[in-house]
Amino acid sequence: MSEHDAMRHEIETYLKKYAVDDEARYVVAPLIARKSLEMNHLYQDLGFKNRIQMGAYMAKHFPPLAELKPKDKLWKKFLYDAIGKVAPACASCNDHEHCFSCLISEASA
Repeated sequence: MSEHDAMRHEIETYLKKYAVDDEARYVVAPLIARKSLEMNHLYQDLGFKNRIQMGAYMAKHFPPLAELKPKDKLWKKFLYDAIGKVAPACASCNDHEHCFSCLISEASA
């Protein structure tokens, strides 16, 4: 299993713990886990226009998780922090200084 496959699996497993129903558990969680490996913001890779739409989607499918997420933390960052990993996109991100507790930014300080 590649490192990316392992991260995808960990994100999917984490999301499934908070799923509201089978659709969230078996359709939405795997989709989000796959998309979390892509290089844009998660809301963009999922086809949402903005973070507000992303938040509403997550609150619908994973309400307990949406309540746990700090308001000022991005979803991808929140999910990868939860599994103790850095998302693949973080290495090429140019917004380290604005990302809530960015591990890459902290490592270079």
